[in-house]
Amino acid sequence: MKKHLVRIALGLGLVLFILGHGARFYQVGLLSHLDAIVFDTRLRLTQPGGQDERIVIVDIDEKSLSEVGRWPWGRDKVARLVEQLTDHYGVKLIGFDIVFAEPDESSGLKVLERIATRELRGDSGFQNSLQSLRGSLDYDQRFADTLKGRPTVLGFYVSNVAGAETIGALPPPVLPAGTFKGKDIAFTSWSGYGGNLKAFQEAAAGGGHFNPLVDFDGISRRVPMLVEHGGQYYESLSLAMVRQLLAAPSITPGYPEDSLLSSRSYTGLEWLDLATSRGILRIPVDENVASLIPYRGGQGSFPYLSAAAVLNGRLPVEALRGKIVLVGTTAPGLLDLRATPVGAAYPGVEIHANLIAGMLDGQLKQKPPYVLGADVLQILLAGLLLTLLLPVLSPLRATLLTAGVLASLVGLNLGLWQAGLAMPLAGVLLLALALYALNMSWGYFVESQSKRQLTELFGQYVPPELVDEMARDPERYSMEGRNEELTVLFSDIRGFTTISEGLDPKDLAHLINEYLGAMTAVIRRHRGTLDKYIGDAIMAFWGAPVADPEHARHALQAALEMQVELRRLDAPFAAKGWPPLQIGIGINTGIMTVGDMGSPLRQAYTVMGDAVNLGSRLEGITKQYGVGIIVGESTRGAVKDAVFRELDRVRVKGKDEPVAIYEPLGFSGAVTKETLDALKLWHQVLRLYRAQDWDQAELQLMNLTRLAPEAKLYKLYAERINHLRQHPPGEGWDGVTTFETK
Repeated sequence: MKKHLVRIALGLGLVLFILGHGARFYQVGLLSHLDAIVFDTRLRLTQPGGQDERIVIVDIDEKSLSEVGRWPWGRDKVARLVEQLTDHYGVKLIGFDIVFAEPDESSGLKVLERIATRELRGDSGFQNSLQSLRGSLDYDQRFADTLKGRPTVLGFYVSNVAGAETIGALPPPVLPAGTFKGKDIAFTSWSGYGGNLKAFQEAAAGGGHFNPLVDFDGISRRVPMLVEHGGQYYESLSLAMVRQLLAAPSITPGYPEDSLLSSRSYTGLEWLDLATSRGILRIPVDENVASLIPYRGGQGSFPYLSAAAVLNGRLPVEALRGKIVLVGTTAPGLLDLRATPVGAAYPGVEIHANLIAGMLDGQLKQKPPYVLGADVLQILLAGLLLTLLLPVLSPLRATLLTAGVLASLVGLNLGLWQAGLAMPLAGVLLLALALYALNMSWGYFVESQSKRQLTELFGQYVPPELVDEMARDPERYSMEGRNEELTVLFSDIRGFTTISEGLDPKDLAHLINEYLGAMTAVIRRHRGTLDKYIGDAIMAFWGAPVADPEHARHALQAALEMQVELRRLDAPFAAKGWPPLQIGIGINTGIMTVGDMGSPLRQAYTVMGDAVNLGSRLEGITKQYGVGIIVGESTRGAVKDAVFRELDRVRVKGKDEPVAIYEPLGFSGAVTKETLDALKLWHQVLRLYRAQDWDQAELQLMNLTRLAPEAKLYKLYAERINHLRQHPPGEGWDGVTTFETK
């Protein structure tokens, strides 16, 4: 255990750090954001979906504004809307997610009264007419009269903006000052409010605020059921509507006096009780006396009906009879859209609909103040378990233990969520992952010492990019010489002598470094072993020291990408005044001797043999045929899904047996139809050429030349045909080209 003390100490440090966040001694921004993400994800995964038709939203939408007029409407229209909802459609309750804070002067009554007192004071006819019209033109009084005796709840807003004013009238507080004396409860307190005109509020059956709490990330997840203003306590719009639906029972604060968690120091308010004829309706609240919004789904979880259609009586009575109605707006210009876990622009009115439905169904999630202690406990238990056990377990067992702890935490959390309790999760999850990462990293860095020893032993032979793979099982690898089927690649810059003569030494060195760096990166991406640089030339091979069954394919992929990468260098080279480069690449597959070779002073892990020599010769003759890549027969046979063009059959210097050579055109599916058509025609040319049918071969070659006038290959064969026509090779000619130089 002593050798693990440092790891255990670091683990305990992590546990204490996360505990501090969980206990609210400080807040870690990352953890807060992760907790919010976990909460929102959990909510979306378990939301019931569908549409709750008990609650209908009468929407002051764009269509209503277009049909009735811009907002605010005259109070006569709003009164008419209330009359339609109650008298014609027979709704159960109306809640307004709207404030009527200013007097309505749209009727012109104020202007007429001013004329009556100033200009036509003595005109009895005008005065009598005004008196008879006053009742019909006083829209505010008409609206107040309409509200009386009808089941309506008005909304108001609260504000803490600097210099916030008190506008309009508040409804009576649901709990008086002193109700929570001696209780340390973190109510949301507000210095100002915007209420309805006094006549409206007195005429309505009730009133409630419609302010959701906005969390640190701008998302609305909670609504305070009670808010404090001036020492008194006011209810939310949703709570006020539920109380009206249940015959306005009084509110009784709930404390866990009989629970195991109760103590003299714990004064948390955990719920609000409403005594109804059917029993107690319990509304859970958190430390801010707020309830989590039980989002049913995205926008449209409740029916929306256009206010204009209701106002004009165009809807069937069944659409609204016996419904709970919320009057609100989704019109973007009226600014009642909120960021929520289920939508970035979610109508505020639907937040209240979700809360009403959740309260009536008893489906509000609980997040009581004691959840803070429960989170601390789970962090402590999981943290200590992993801190003490992970250092002594093997990597596999440590992984299984961590996975088991994570699965248990997630399963317990989801189980509690389904039971109605919202427990934090991000802190303990991040702690478990951090402890696992700490221990795995520790093991990795300790084991890296062995890896460094392997690198020191083999690094001078083996490319660094393959050391990691070799280090996993070093016993499998040996630097001793052996024969293997491998693939070798040679590349060389064409005309390098001319290029070097045109650049100063410093520029030449920079050019070579950038070129070799780019080409080496391509070779490494395709698992190649970089053998050596020979001036501007590159030698690499595939299949050793790490076995690669697809060594030929990977070499071919590297060659094709090297040509593409070369063209990407054109622009930066031109910007520096450097010429564009052309390279030739030769690839060959075959049996080679691979291993540690050299002298006592200098050794290298390399390949040699006839197959290697042929690869070098193939690179050398690329310029003869005007192509960028030439591969041997074995390579062509090993890569079945590539398209090749046979170039010739040749005898290279040092070999008596002729070999076919090929140019790779790309992989199947990536070669255009035009290229494939030209390839068929070219193969006809080769067949006719080898049959000594010079005229037909020349005719087909002319067709190809028209398609690609600059192709050196076609010019080469045109010259050969012209020469052979004048100097016939005879019947024994095998069509092989012999090269006497390297």
